[in-house]
Amino acid sequence: MKQNERGFTLLEIMVVLVIIGVLAALVAPRFADRADEAKVETTKVQMQNIAQALKLYRLQQGHYPSSSEGLAILVNGSKRYLDTMPKDAWGRDFIYLAPGVHGDFDILSYGADGQMGGSGIDADIGNWESKSS
Repeated sequence: MKQNERGFTLLEIMVVLVIIGVLAALVAPRFADRADEAKVETTKVQMQNIAQALKLYRLQQGHYPSSSEGLAILVNGSKRYLDTMPKDAWGRDFIYLAPGVHGDFDILSYGADGQMGGSGIDADIGNWESKSS
């Protein structure tokens, strides 16, 4: 073995590990935020799909299903308007109100925490929010 060959010292390895740790701490939250944003967008798309099925139901039946009939009538009724009832991005059932507070019907998800209210990723998501003006 030659005298002038040398490996990395423990201090050099520790410095590299600290730098990698700092970079990971800066980058990881950005990816987590993107995942949360994707779940909100997925939930909004599911709401739009349900809204389209509700509009088709109204065209054929002359009215929207009542709150007591719920969204299940879209998959369990005499005519199927959806193959399966989608859930929000957190795996929970959507809340349906007819007549709605914001229109003929409201479709609602309570967000990541599953509780009414909240902010950020925990904020409620409603079908009226995704309508273009």
